[in-house]
Amino acid sequence: MLNLETLLRVPDVEAGIGFSLSPDGRRLAFAWNKTGQSEIYELELVGQIATSRFSDLSPADLPITQLPNYQLPITNPPITMLSSGPGGKFAPRYSPDGKTLAWALDLDGSESFHIILLDLATRETRDLTPEIDFTIQPFYAWSPDSKQIAYLADKAGNFDLYLRNVDSPLLAGEGPGVRSDRLLFSPSGPASFVRWSPDGLHLAVTADQEWQADGTFIVPLDGGEPKRVGGDAHPLDAGQPAWSPDGAQLVFTSNSSGWSQVGVYHLADNRIEWLTEDEGDKYNPAWSPDGRRIAWICNNRGETAWVEIRSENGTPRRVQTEAGFAYWPTFTTDSQSVIFVYDNPRRPPDLWRAALDDGRLTQLTDSLPAELRSAEFVIPEAVAYPSLDGTPIPAILYKPKDASPQSPGVVVIHGGPAFNLAYFWHPFLSHLASRGWTVIGPNYRGSTGYGRDWLVSNRYELGRLDNDDCAAAALYLARQGLADPARIAVTGRSHGGYLTMTCLTRQPELWAAGASVVPFLNWFSGHENSREDLQYWDILNMGDPVEYHDLWRERSPFFFLDRVRAPVQFICGENDPRCPPSESVAAHNKLLELGIQSELLLYEGEGHGFLKLENVIDSEVKRVEFLAKVLEK
Repeated sequence: MLNLETLLRVPDVEAGIGFSLSPDGRRLAFAWNKTGQSEIYELELVGQIATSRFSDLSPADLPITQLPNYQLPITNPPITMLSSGPGGKFAPRYSPDGKTLAWALDLDGSESFHIILLDLATRETRDLTPEIDFTIQPFYAWSPDSKQIAYLADKAGNFDLYLRNVDSPLLAGEGPGVRSDRLLFSPSGPASFVRWSPDGLHLAVTADQEWQADGTFIVPLDGGEPKRVGGDAHPLDAGQPAWSPDGAQLVFTSNSSGWSQVGVYHLADNRIEWLTEDEGDKYNPAWSPDGRRIAWICNNRGETAWVEIRSENGTPRRVQTEAGFAYWPTFTTDSQSVIFVYDNPRRPPDLWRAALDDGRLTQLTDSLPAELRSAEFVIPEAVAYPSLDGTPIPAILYKPKDASPQSPGVVVIHGGPAFNLAYFWHPFLSHLASRGWTVIGPNYRGSTGYGRDWLVSNRYELGRLDNDDCAAAALYLARQGLADPARIAVTGRSHGGYLTMTCLTRQPELWAAGASVVPFLNWFSGHENSREDLQYWDILNMGDPVEYHDLWRERSPFFFLDRVRAPVQFICGENDPRCPPSESVAAHNKLLELGIQSELLLYEGEGHGFLKLENVIDSEVKRVEFLAKVLEK
């Protein structure tokens, strides 16, 4: 059996927000939880060349179950930890002049990020945003002259675009720590992503707009009117913009055609040039410094994802690795290599570099400890099964060697809901499978990776269609002889925690136990106690709470807790801004009143995603122990 604590102590490079390459191309800054807390590290890139490659592998054609466990030589480049102190550090960004490194700091899990500046010469740090009583998004951008930072904050009830001078003085008479910021742009929905053009003339800002659609706006610095990519007459989904080196073009991704495709927007004439038109979602586009190549991540129907590179003559090329997932391709300053984060079920997220001349790979960071290199991980497989209405539901299945009709089973539900379970590094799932439990992760309607129709199919159906897709996974395990129908549990995080509770209240006969992690349970109270951007999402996806009152109540498991028949565990964080812990506390107390076994684990100083490794370990170990009491009787 794989030890869960050992797996959870394996560090991983943060993949969701990305890393930063220094302007001279010699250093790479990234977030890594090697000490048990996410800190900022700097890696020396000079001279790191690999001698091995996966030249015969195609991630689109060969699943990981058919690949040997390759071990590349690791170059062990010099790595230095740059940050310290309390809180999780994320999203490092070098200033264009190379003198300063910024990062986002979350002190208590509340996602109220501060922007911290490190002087790379003196190693002195300072908080650029010490006075904030609002929330800042972790995506921000330096001006090309390194004198300003553009950031997104909900100062006025919406995530708007502000500019702050890096060396702006405190304003006298306005209270300690108050600075003058310039409000540059207020989109109609909350903004989440910003990038500054290399010529300094524009900012590209992405904000929620129509239902399940982002709008990317070109915001001029001279006070001109912002323009939406694609225009306003026919709204176009557009996100994750990246500038061309000359600032004249913008590459972005859009799911307006059904699959997320890559397009290039030309500022001079508002023309859009589409680079892809095939199946499979694309994201994280990047432009090479010489302007001759564009890279992006290509997702193979939610299962695997790899780096794809398009040259100026239109020739596509893949970076070849084992089947797994890649994130945030970034070209080196000489445009001859691409760096990305990569993981799979037996490799934690690490930084890799691929040479573009011959495809050679270098593993830049090494997170997997020696004792796990030869460990026997259960490698998942992609399956599909019918939902309660017959719709085929894609899923990831962890099937132990000795799976049988007597095996325990667990349905693990991902959060989001716009996310998916795939060929990821996932210590919790790996541990469950190593215990001999059959584990299935449904990619229910509303998940990413399967095109726009699948993504938007759960509008006004949250808590019903997605619930039924997950409940049907238990029936599939029993029908296939992979689990004992009397010993199947359900568990999930965030939206997955919500669906855990809808499953326990809508199909109580299916479940032996349920563990709900950082859930919301009552649409009304969850909405009232959430941030403005989350309220915006609620209304777009489930309607106004007054107009759709009956729907909101019918989809709130809190009102139907008397239907629960299995023991329930709630795990939550004290400072969670997304799914307030009051939801779990109220449900726990109600279950106890009803005489239903319930356990509550409330972690102080934590938010939606736990920052402290010891709390991550404690909560996950106790989640397994809770399920094991029922499943291993």
